[in-house]
Amino acid sequence: MVITFTTILLGLAAFIYPLRRNKFYLLNSAAIIGIAFYLESYHFRTSVFSFKTILLFVVFQLISINITTFFAYWFDKRAAQKGAWRVPERDLHILEFLGGWIGAWIAQRLFRHKISKKSYQVMYKLMIVMEFVAVFFILKFLHLI
Repeated sequence: MVITFTTILLGLAAFIYPLRRNKFYLLNSAAIIGIAFYLESYHFRTSVFSFKTILLFVVFQLISINITTFFAYWFDKRAAQKGAWRVPERDLHILEFLGGWIGAWIAQRLFRHKISKKSYQVMYKLMIVMEFVAVFFILKFLHLI
């Protein structure tokens, strides 16, 4: 399971340049690999690319990316209040596209951050649409729909 998760996450970072520079994506990857290591060491083992392993990856990815996105918004809001280094909007949009749009929506409402900026909201909604389109094509490619 650790091998599968590491291969997927680091493979994405190797092929998609903006992911290499996104510190929150790297934090997310480390959290998922750590969870996989813990589960594999103490609870159960699965074969490398079985359906169960991929399903666990998707579940862990969705939970972890939403938590990571939430904290990225929190970090950006605090930085905005202090006048410190901000999280680039591109990084926030990448996290949203990778499945963190629910965490982003909660953080936007809770922190009242980025909700009045129209251009940001347009890109936020576009990331949600692009994610659903990507998931549709992946499922279509795998003949699951």
